[in-house]
Amino acid sequence: MKKILLIGSILLLLYLCNYKEYNNYEETIRFRVIANSNSSKDILMKEKIVKELSTILFKDLSYEETNNNIYNNLKKIEDRINILFKNNNYNKKFNISYGLNEFPEKKYKGKIYKKGLYKSLVVSIGESKGNNYFCILYPSLCTIDDLDNKENYKFKIVELIKDIF
Repeated sequence: MKKILLIGSILLLLYLCNYKEYNNYEETIRFRVIANSNSSKDILMKEKIVKELSTILFKDLSYEETNNNIYNNLKKIEDRINILFKNNNYNKKFNISYGLNEFPEKKYKGKIYKKGLYKSLVVSIGESKGNNYFCILYPSLCTIDDLDNKENYKFKIVELIKDIF
């Protein structure tokens, strides 16, 4: 009987730890750059923005430090995007929103993040109808390799192969 109680307790503990980790999405700070469209020029500009801002944003900081880092660098972020657009003759407007922003359900790095309002930094370019770059700034899960258009190409290839067979 003691063995059953011990095993049951261990299983319950494992479940509760896993449940808490799965639902930590509420304690995240997200980052999103939405391309104007899916044209190669617009996607390239989205990628350039991510790379440019990565030096400011992609840091392993606490929740509060990440929040302060973003808030204290909003002007710098805006300036860097303006310079990037000017240097690339890219004549689109953009909007930077830091605070609660609406997100669809998202699967990212093996976890499901539910649809809802989340603390996030969102850069919307032009009409914002293109693919987006998405990552989690806190806890620090962002990398340059996460650019969505690369993932989308993989998924399109898989869909084409499935259609053939």
